[in-house]
Amino acid sequence: MDLNEFLAEWQNDSPTVLVHTSGSTGKPKPLLVEKRRMEASARITCQFLGLKEGDTALLCMPLDYIAGKMMVVRALTCGLKLIVEEPSGLPLFRPHLTSPNLGETIDFAAMVPLQVWNLLQQAPQRLRQIRHLIIGGGAINDELAAALQDLPHAVWSTYGMTETLSHIALRRLNGPERSSWYTPFEGVDVSLNEEGCLVIDAPAVHDGPLVTNDIAELSTLHSPLSPKQFRILGRKDNVICSGGIKIQIEEVERLLHPHLHEPYMITKEPDTKLGEQVVLLTESPDIPTVQGVCRQVLPKYWQPRKYISVAQIPLTETGKPARAEAERLAAALNSTFCCKFSKNTR
Repeated sequence: MDLNEFLAEWQNDSPTVLVHTSGSTGKPKPLLVEKRRMEASARITCQFLGLKEGDTALLCMPLDYIAGKMMVVRALTCGLKLIVEEPSGLPLFRPHLTSPNLGETIDFAAMVPLQVWNLLQQAPQRLRQIRHLIIGGGAINDELAAALQDLPHAVWSTYGMTETLSHIALRRLNGPERSSWYTPFEGVDVSLNEEGCLVIDAPAVHDGPLVTNDIAELSTLHSPLSPKQFRILGRKDNVICSGGIKIQIEEVERLLHPHLHEPYMITKEPDTKLGEQVVLLTESPDIPTVQGVCRQVLPKYWQPRKYISVAQIPLTETGKPARAEAERLAAALNSTFCCKFSKNTR
């Protein structure tokens, strides 16, 4: 979808817009969302960041998904001047008719981690132009977070999903205010259900409480004058129940990140003895080295029992880990030709 197509849909008589989920845990799903709620979400974000009419906003994300659509809606709703870039892994790098000149400030931009990382490597001065940068659509690892500390302006990690019309909370990634805790927007309340999953109550953007699949922790430091802060531990879908032990996939990947330099992903598959077993997909052909790292870094019961070398780690169109596809890939490649079993026993 291009900008003119979205504007035509936005300006028609329908009270809703068609969006699609990202597909990180399965096939992307279509959703009809109300335009009035998208406008409410736009106003909340601009108020939180202190954006005002006439400020510039960069659109460099696909309009097929909610993140791109919401950048346009924020511009329309709050009077921002929209700078339109063809979506790419390296925005603001090549000359473009509507791109700002080097050194000219951009007040607001949204990017995925891959775009930010590429700019840090090839054109960091472009990132320094952005007064408020929000990053969403994927995990922000320690290496990327460390590289952001030299940027002079505010960089934020977003929390949200298609159902909440983009984000409902932000956390600062750089400067003295950086934090691992997300602060919900005004009018948003959060709680945990009996499974420890985050429940969002955001009446301006969603009808009724929204139970997420994200296992979270609430801060004990909140007061009646400040919102409940929270941090995400991982997804309920990404828990491996192996031999009676619950293993959070994201926590395993976090421990491995400083030590594995080829792309990798943790997934799972059924196991007759254990119920489920940990599987590691890697683009490295050197399985023995990868296995050695896992044995050194991971607790005994977190270590993969199978290692699979693949040509490419499966990702969604928005660059998130395609977890469901990883499970299918592990099952399809279940052979001794491409797999190496760990000798761990219980």
